[in-house]
Amino acid sequence: MTVVKYLINMMSKAYTVKGQGVSSAYDEQVTLLKNGLADKYTISENKLVPADITHYHTVNPEFFLSLPFVKRNGVTVGYVHFLPETLENSLKLPPPAKKIFYKYLISFYRHMDYLVTVNPCFIDKLAAYGIDRKKITYIPNFVCGDQFYPMESYKKQPLREQYGLDKDKFTVVCAGQLQRRKGIFDFVECAKRLPEMQFIWAGGFSFGHISDGYEEIKKIVDNPPENLKFLGIIEREKMNEIYNMGDVLFLASYEELFPMTILEAMNCKLPILLRDVQLYENILFDYYLKAKDVDGFVSVLKRLAQDPAYLKQAQESSWRGHEFYNKDHVLTMWDNFYSEVMKNRPAGRKYRYKKSEKKKAATRPAMKKRPAGAASVRNKKIKTVSKG
Repeated sequence: MTVVKYLINMMSKAYTVKGQGVSSAYDEQVTLLKNGLADKYTISENKLVPADITHYHTVNPEFFLSLPFVKRNGVTVGYVHFLPETLENSLKLPPPAKKIFYKYLISFYRHMDYLVTVNPCFIDKLAAYGIDRKKITYIPNFVCGDQFYPMESYKKQPLREQYGLDKDKFTVVCAGQLQRRKGIFDFVECAKRLPEMQFIWAGGFSFGHISDGYEEIKKIVDNPPENLKFLGIIEREKMNEIYNMGDVLFLASYEELFPMTILEAMNCKLPILLRDVQLYENILFDYYLKAKDVDGFVSVLKRLAQDPAYLKQAQESSWRGHEFYNKDHVLTMWDNFYSEVMKNRPAGRKYRYKKSEKKKAATRPAMKKRPAGAASVRNKKIKTVSKG
């Protein structure tokens, strides 16, 4: 029996913009599927080929133009990493350009056969744009434990010294793009109110001057408080060191989907402090600490620094989050999703695997006909034995 391996073609241009989570999410998913579902799927990347499933991770115009060709041969899947409302405080675009881009973005999603979102709260938001919720699936992000993991405590002090930090001070870490929606101004204010601690921010202006709040934030980056360091964009291979230098990950974002930085920090057993917003409730449960404003953030940070039992409890909660979003759990979700996609694929398309089966059937050698009255060797043996 021939085992049919479906072809999934991954399409992404996320690598063209450094320091954004979409690129990290793409790398993790591709690696996860190549290692975990190799018996069922062949994974190709950024190739214009007839595939059973073409999975778009970014919304580039050339991908949109490829849809007529792609849909002749297979199914399309779109990854929802953002919506118009999540871009409002991320990019500063002229009103006409913003209107055109937002319309294009929703059109791109509508043209997909299936959509995957990393946060279940986005299902309702997509449905509000007139997209059939039946074609939307929630699958969380994933981070491999081989790249992000807790380091031994004795290694942390040399790392801090390497980055010009005090080796003994309580250290607050944030990782993300420098833009208004990330809560950068509250992060800076917390640093000002807590001079006994040190704060570091890994990330930069990934989208340059069109990053929302660029002028204001650039002034702070050029002249930060004494206890705050902006490290710029750090290569992902080095980010495990950044997290392990810290005592807590503090992300004050107003809008997110499912930040890779949270999963990466959980893998490092780092306590997580986030803004108290609804979007985290159904994905992070009780794995994190939360506060509504600067006063709340300062209060939680002080307690973490002064109460060892509270700090340990927060570390354990974060680690439970890491265990929940483990490789096998997320891999099973992808396996089930792709199986359902192929099971319920639209009719009338020239699927690659059907061509493959026909070709194999055509090239299979035909069985020679036995002369009339001739018995097979197997039948003769059976008759001889039955004479007993």
